[in-house]
Amino acid sequence: MTEAVIELTGVVKRFGTGDRVMTALDGLDATIAEGRVTGLVGPDGAGKTTLMRLTAGLLRPDHGRIRVFGEDVAREARRVQERIGYMPQRFGLYEDLTVAENLDLYADLHGLTGGPRRVRLDRLIDFAGLGPFARRLAGRLSGGMKQKLGLACTLVSRPKLLILDEPSVGVDPVSRRELWQIVYALVRDGITVLWSTAYLDEAERCDDVILLNAGRVLDSGEPDSFAKDLQGRIVEVRPRAQDRRWLVEVARGLPEVLDAIIKSRAIRLLLVKGTDPEALRNRLAASAGCELEIHTVAPAFEDAFIAQIKTRSGGGPAGTSGGAPRRDGEGGAAEPHSAVPFETSGAATRLHGSPVIEISELSRSFGTFKAVDGVSFRVERGEIFGLLGPNGAGKSTTFKMLCGLLPPSSGSARVLDVDLRRAAAEARERIGYMAQKFSLYGDLTVLQNLRFFAGAYGLGGRRRSERIDWALEEFGLGPFAHHDSRNLPLGYKQRLSLACAILHEPPVLFLDEPTSGVDPLVRRGFWSRINAMAAAGVTVLVTTHFMDEAEYCDRIGIIYRGRLIALGSSDELKNSYGGPAQPEPTLEDAFVNLIEGYEGEHSA
Repeated sequence: MTEAVIELTGVVKRFGTGDRVMTALDGLDATIAEGRVTGLVGPDGAGKTTLMRLTAGLLRPDHGRIRVFGEDVAREARRVQERIGYMPQRFGLYEDLTVAENLDLYADLHGLTGGPRRVRLDRLIDFAGLGPFARRLAGRLSGGMKQKLGLACTLVSRPKLLILDEPSVGVDPVSRRELWQIVYALVRDGITVLWSTAYLDEAERCDDVILLNAGRVLDSGEPDSFAKDLQGRIVEVRPRAQDRRWLVEVARGLPEVLDAIIKSRAIRLLLVKGTDPEALRNRLAASAGCELEIHTVAPAFEDAFIAQIKTRSGGGPAGTSGGAPRRDGEGGAAEPHSAVPFETSGAATRLHGSPVIEISELSRSFGTFKAVDGVSFRVERGEIFGLLGPNGAGKSTTFKMLCGLLPPSSGSARVLDVDLRRAAAEARERIGYMAQKFSLYGDLTVLQNLRFFAGAYGLGGRRRSERIDWALEEFGLGPFAHHDSRNLPLGYKQRLSLACAILHEPPVLFLDEPTSGVDPLVRRGFWSRINAMAAAGVTVLVTTHFMDEAEYCDRIGIIYRGRLIALGSSDELKNSYGGPAQPEPTLEDAFVNLIEGYEGEHSA
């Protein structure tokens, strides 16, 4: 039997006072085994971060007991902390110090001196693959390298338990795989790892998984055990390409469908137990007015996650999640809302038949460094185009040029038939932009932010009031209208950002990693809105590190070293770059193979 490193018994933790008390953990029981990777998954506000902070001795429970290495954390927090490494979501790197200086600082904090200090730090730099960057400022590292440096700093004290709170958020798939290789090596050395994640494919890489919701454990066990009851309940329907967006909304409205998402050219459905797939196919075919192919596919962990959350927490049909919005000390859940009705402005209609976004040999240099090097592509009206690439590949620079925020060094870029090199301001008035990080005004309330952006986009009078009322209702922001936006749960911050971006009904929408850090339920609600807008003719350009999210896109362009190295649908990319060793490759497999292949060719 494997010994328990962490034991939580009847743990309760609340935040707030009076009538504003939020329950983060509600009588939680859990056990984390020694020498294994245990994944902690659940919606925003499920209690993941609170559990980790309690385990690390940074918070005290209101009731219940937490034991780590047999010690009561509430009584012996210092003794426990000497044996653990905790990497929070916002790890404390000093961006004005180099990689080596950050490690030196953490060695000082842990009292590591003499010969053992140098040996330890040199080993950690090599272990994390940071040797070539030892003298680079931490602020100039890519997202993936920052996370690896944070992990190396956490390991300076030689912990026996490693607590990682969503370490791979905002990190590209190549860097995520490198992080996992490091963690597997640590486990082989005898370290126990507790890893919370918003990426459900990561849960499948864990030895054990604990599924949290509303501060309680819904289920726990090995990842494969979660999907055992879903055999025969996952089907894929392949409609005509032009029908998939509205047909997925039709499927979401059917009582026998628990969940429906777009997956490249197909629609993936999670069926209520006992549903006849053939009868469902006939209903959908009648709606589509044509024959449809349907076939059963193997369930994934994400299917099990959605099924557990929606059925065991009282969830409804595919368009909703279980329970009401909830807040706690770490954020709070934000359930998906129904698709947003959206009327496009006349600009998109007038340009029907011509590309809405068109760039040719677009380049941008910073001194002698060429961040973007001769990129060309076109995006049509109503198309969702995904721009993917590793951290530092040039996609954000490309994105900023297309938004009119950064002038190109050479080449041409046109949005809505406007030349961005000559009339960037004119183009910006007709686009919507949602930044990667929450970029609204934290000291303003939700309503004040909406009023400010309505004014910035030139909305006035009755139209301004109508659009603000629409945003509050459609995005479920009404109950938070007078709350400071900085204190919103993460999912509601994302809603507010999108609402502000589309108040003026732009025909083009730019989304820069819009769902980074939010849970799968919130992402589903977000993409329900985006699909509805695309179906109404809005053109969408999105950057993302979620490979499952990229499946929503009509086409994908992959940028690496400033160049566009692949272009096509997700199915085309998987077929071209999946590799012979992967008969059913994922988009992540294709992405990693493509990057590694390109790197090998050009390094040689």
